[in-house]
Amino acid sequence: MSVNKVILLGYVGSDPEIRFPEKDMAVAYFTLATNDRYGASQTEVTTWHYIVVTGQNARLAERYIRKGTRLYVEGKLRTREYTDRFKIARKRTEIIADFMEIVGRAQETAR
Repeated sequence: MSVNKVILLGYVGSDPEIRFPEKDMAVAYFTLATNDRYGASQTEVTTWHYIVVTGQNARLAERYIRKGTRLYVEGKLRTREYTDRFKIARKRTEIIADFMEIVGRAQETAR
């Protein structure tokens, strides 16, 4: 038996980017920041996570999640390899979200 489970509570770092790799299959991508305190000085360190949401949850993310939203995410880790547009091989560890819940709304700014 094995377990691949991630639980995060943090702030969305960018508005979701929606793509459609296949007809009628939405995929949302966005970043989530979490903060930890280390050492005697309690230095705060921010870690950025890449979140991937598929299906109906991707459409909900597009509609309701914005930069600054406080978000609870449950999912699994996945590391993938790809070649960027400059033909450089890259690796990215992502969280494939199974469940999300908005904990706090981002502050609306006047545009």
